[in-house]
Amino acid sequence: MATFFLLIIYLAFISLGLPDSMLGSAWPVMQPDFQAPLETAGLLFMIIASGTIVSSLASGAILKRFGTGKVTLVSCIMTAAALLGFSFSPSLVWLIVCAIPLGLGAGTVDAGLNHYVAAHYKAHHMSWLHCFWGVGATLSPMIMARFISGESSWRGGYLAVSGIQFALVVILFLTLPLWDRVAASRSTGSNQEREDQEGLSVEDGDEPRKPLQIKGVKLALVSFLFYCGAEATVGLWGSSFLVNVKGLTAATAAQWVSLYFAGITIGRFISGFITFKISNKALIRSGQITALAGSVLLVLPLPSGFSLAGFMIIGLGLAPIYPCMLHETPIRFGKKHAQTIMGYQMAVAYTGSTLMPPLLGFLASRSTIGIFPLYIIVSAAAMFLFSERLNVFMRKKNGKFSEQALDA
Repeated sequence: MATFFLLIIYLAFISLGLPDSMLGSAWPVMQPDFQAPLETAGLLFMIIASGTIVSSLASGAILKRFGTGKVTLVSCIMTAAALLGFSFSPSLVWLIVCAIPLGLGAGTVDAGLNHYVAAHYKAHHMSWLHCFWGVGATLSPMIMARFISGESSWRGGYLAVSGIQFALVVILFLTLPLWDRVAASRSTGSNQEREDQEGLSVEDGDEPRKPLQIKGVKLALVSFLFYCGAEATVGLWGSSFLVNVKGLTAATAAQWVSLYFAGITIGRFISGFITFKISNKALIRSGQITALAGSVLLVLPLPSGFSLAGFMIIGLGLAPIYPCMLHETPIRFGKKHAQTIMGYQMAVAYTGSTLMPPLLGFLASRSTIGIFPLYIIVSAAAMFLFSERLNVFMRKKNGKFSEQALDA
């Protein structure tokens, strides 16, 4: 039953990924329809991400009161209804209104599903869970490309994805009683597993009581900010860069961006197996270097085919970073504050998704969208820098605790 129910959770995470790549793929054809400036996509993205931040910060109290199953169901209903509203939007104001429930529906279910899997399933399922987010994020640009390349418009793409979301709503409703049943059946085993995983954690008896005062936490938060900022920026502005700089059609650009999300999806599926042999730290570092290499391909004056390779390489590089950084939290900072710090990390990650893509839109509207690859390079380099500074600090910290253990 637990294995079957895990598939249901994966389907729920597909529903979380479906809306995330829709706007960026559709915007090159939506923009002239609404006669909106280029940076308006950044404004819509900011509204969606702001709603996600608000709901993720409130997720602890909401999940505690209503349970993960009910919250996931309601959140999926909200996103399905919002996407349906997008498909019938008569004006830009209507898009802004629909963006609010779209963001609010995402934050709580994201926090709830991550916590549920971390609490009741083995560690490698975290990578596979986020792999299924990539499935949703990959499918929606492909669906949109099919509609905008034919006689239909972008509205048909939003309508189709809304229909998929409503189908997932039905599945979640029928399986609602399983959430508490599976949690109760797996609580004992998962508790022992967490104890085994956290045995190498630095215990925090000498640490400050407030999580933000723990040394290294702020470096981790900045790493999350630049990671999600880079990931979201590529998803939102990749199509516009390919259309306006590389000269591709909107449909072809949407297909190419879908391969970026496919890179994330495939990478996370593979990294779920690699976690059995390679540490989270090594996967994070290799992923950051790979993403940086892919972003360099975009800035070089090469044929457009290299841009396709660049997008896929960036996706493959980004793939293991987010789930591995989440899973590394109790190892870095101890299990006492891990849950609180996890919430901070997700909130800062959403903040990066909120602020960094609109910032590129603002800069591009006053210069050119050609600055897109340079922006990604700077973001990826900053993420790598702060992550490596955190690794150096943790090595010194762990060395200090080892010396104290030997002295004792």
